[in-house]
Amino acid sequence: MKTIEGREQKLSDYRGHVLLVVNVASKCGFTPQYQGLEALYRKYRERGLVVLGFPANNFMGQEPGSDSEIQSFCQARFGVTFPLFSKISVKGTQIHPLYKYLTETAQPTGPISWNFNKFLIGRDGRITARWGSRTAPESKELIQQLEETLS
Repeated sequence: MKTIEGREQKLSDYRGHVLLVVNVASKCGFTPQYQGLEALYRKYRERGLVVLGFPANNFMGQEPGSDSEIQSFCQARFGVTFPLFSKISVKGTQIHPLYKYLTETAQPTGPISWNFNKFLIGRDGRITARWGSRTAPESKELIQQLEETLS
């Protein structure tokens, strides 16, 4: 995988961490979730949480920018410090291998329905939860599952 800065990054580098993997977009009604994702990252990173943001332009062209434009937007508008990756496809024939695995393995299985779908992965690499766009990062359900996965 490539970071948004263009550096190669292996998912295995995050071994031993709890991951919240999210497909993100800058021009979506759910874009304000960046704020909640950043708050989660800041609150729980000392306990081992890493939020991983994957920009994708799969839904109504809501992530049209270049990687540098996306990075600038996220930092300026939401103060994002969690890792962002180069833009990928999260569905269809060009689906990124990570998202192919996530959508075929996480319960419920099936394609990504919209921007800001979330997958929680435990320290052991197992997917512990999947949420759609409407589940906000600060939702009780997500926080409860995150706390359990971190302990």
